[in-house]
Amino acid sequence: MKPHNSATAKARAASRLAAVQALYQLDMEATPLPSLLDEFHRHRLGAEIEGDQYAEAESAFFDDLVKGAVARRDEIDTLLSSKLADGWKLERLDKTMLQILRAGAYELMARPDVPTGTAISEYVDVAHAFFEAREAKFVNGLLDAVAKAVR
Repeated sequence: MKPHNSATAKARAASRLAAVQALYQLDMEATPLPSLLDEFHRHRLGAEIEGDQYAEAESAFFDDLVKGAVARRDEIDTLLSSKLADGWKLERLDKTMLQILRAGAYELMARPDVPTGTAISEYVDVAHAFFEAREAKFVNGLLDAVAKAVR
């Protein structure tokens, strides 16, 4: 099933942003994965937090991104590390940036149903939510290199 309508596209975009937030929380707080997913399902996906209405997310897509990025983290980190400039290590990256890259890399590796350009541009959009244009360009370049390696 390919998303054709804008409601599906918006739901997927919301799922990607939520997945990055969940991966960040997992990394910072080591919340057990089932508890974390449950919390996001009950309180974050499509919820209103501090007056901000979160778009309704596609739960199954969100779950796949989070569980998949966690399950394949070592493989993803090895791939991301191989695409960084000489002298750069994943540990040097901003924690949010790292989760954007992990989620994006997972989607490129494991979701052939999502076109390459769509996946990359969506994570560039997520990067814009947290960072300036320079960092968004970094996400674009690194995920483009990942896509060339895995697709």
